[in-house]
Amino acid sequence: MGKITGFLEYERKDGPVVSEEERLKNFLEFHGRLTQEEQQEQAARCMDCGVPFCQAGMMIAGMASGCPLHNLVPEINDLVYRGDLGKAFERLSMTHSFPEFTSRVCPALCENACTCGLHQESVATKENEKSVIEYAFENGLVKEIAPENRTGKKVAVVGSGPSGLAAAQLLNRRGHLVTVFERSDRVGGLLRYGIPNMKLDKSVIDRRVKLMEEAGIKFVVNTDVCGDGSHGINDKADNKVSAKELMKEYDAVILACGASNPRDIKAPGRDAEGIYFAVDFLGRVTKSLLDSSFGILEKPDVKAFPYSEVKGKDVIVIGGGDTGNDCVGTSIRLGAKSVTQLEMMPCPPSERLDSNPWPEWPRVLKTDYGQEESIYKFGHDPRIYQTTVKQFIKDEKGKLSAVEIISLKPERDEKTGRMNMVPVEGSEKTLPAQLVLIAAGFLGSESYVTEGFGVEVDGRTNVKTEPGHHAAEIKKDNKSKSTDKAKIYTAGDMHRGQSLVVWAIAEGRSAAREVDRDMMGYTNL
Repeated sequence: MGKITGFLEYERKDGPVVSEEERLKNFLEFHGRLTQEEQQEQAARCMDCGVPFCQAGMMIAGMASGCPLHNLVPEINDLVYRGDLGKAFERLSMTHSFPEFTSRVCPALCENACTCGLHQESVATKENEKSVIEYAFENGLVKEIAPENRTGKKVAVVGSGPSGLAAAQLLNRRGHLVTVFERSDRVGGLLRYGIPNMKLDKSVIDRRVKLMEEAGIKFVVNTDVCGDGSHGINDKADNKVSAKELMKEYDAVILACGASNPRDIKAPGRDAEGIYFAVDFLGRVTKSLLDSSFGILEKPDVKAFPYSEVKGKDVIVIGGGDTGNDCVGTSIRLGAKSVTQLEMMPCPPSERLDSNPWPEWPRVLKTDYGQEESIYKFGHDPRIYQTTVKQFIKDEKGKLSAVEIISLKPERDEKTGRMNMVPVEGSEKTLPAQLVLIAAGFLGSESYVTEGFGVEVDGRTNVKTEPGHHAAEIKKDNKSKSTDKAKIYTAGDMHRGQSLVVWAIAEGRSAAREVDRDMMGYTNL
């Protein structure tokens, strides 16, 4: 490192953030960037530690520590410090497909494993990464490689989320003919319709997809593979394609459809009008904005906001995590009367416990942008811990009017030894609610796809493969396997279960290497 004493000379400084008062008026990204000189100082804090857990991407105590992509973090930080952002982009591109996505939405596993963070604040690696990729775009350095020669091999990728896009990118660079199928009306998967605009402006996706198209990747949207056209954000997809059709036309098929089967809340009154799954809600809001003039004006048309979804309503968000937080921030922007967020688990500690040492992932309390905005707007944190819904209450017209909640307490199961959260009798309370958003996570892949392709699934309904591989196991009773030539692979959340964008990208890149090796006998990806 060129500035080995930088961590002693400079304090951490993050980019400017738009105030809650201003950012609640729109759905624009609200995290700004430091000047290049300020970013160089932040990169100088990378301390030549000699033990760069930041790039390890290893599992410790069942959780990831460091970047799963194994980005060359110290090298990149050093180049940012020296002001050579072009070279930094070259090094970043060796391991990363889409830094513009992770530098906006990743919880920064690299920073949470940073050696500097053991006694001080960690190095601002995520913002360093954003400065590199945005500099590269601004200076025309980002290119998608259009191969000079094609192999003649054809690959179908089902799903255009981060794993599907990453797999398509590498396979196209290798010279294979890649077609990406997406059931929604626009490319991006979870990036498009699961993450709100204020975290990831959709123009960021569009500029990358445009480059990929120019390099030869074909995107087919509004196409429900194995389905009847009713799945996804659209009311009705225009086209339907069977598994048999894809397997006959392509040499390999990669299933990258995500863990899109949401976990439900089975409580009395669940059929009340006004209860939605969180991702469905977030997707509808984003689609409304994209279908309006919001996406093409420098100053968004506030009248285009889909206020009817939320305005004047008491909103209950069931579940924490990123999706729950996104529902809080979105609801406030759309004029919610109140927002309450229910979390089943106890409130995490404000600092690491002795049982959770560095470089493990820190299991500590995090107050994200949605909670910050709720505190600003309503004067309090929206979260209520150790609580769940006991029943949904309907009015005479069948519409949701309130929820009855009940407190929970941890209790160890004598037979299994597991700690469970059990109801506390007599702790029931009733809260007004006209809109409930269920953000309780996902159960795995959707059965209509896995059954359509005849692949085995595990106990969590993720597509089953050999450990460390991506080739799907085929059901023994699948009659089509002997007549259809394509080999089926899987990647991303459909393979590992609900996870992070950075893991999805890593999965897509790994699957691409396996597909290439199987088709060509070797791989140089």
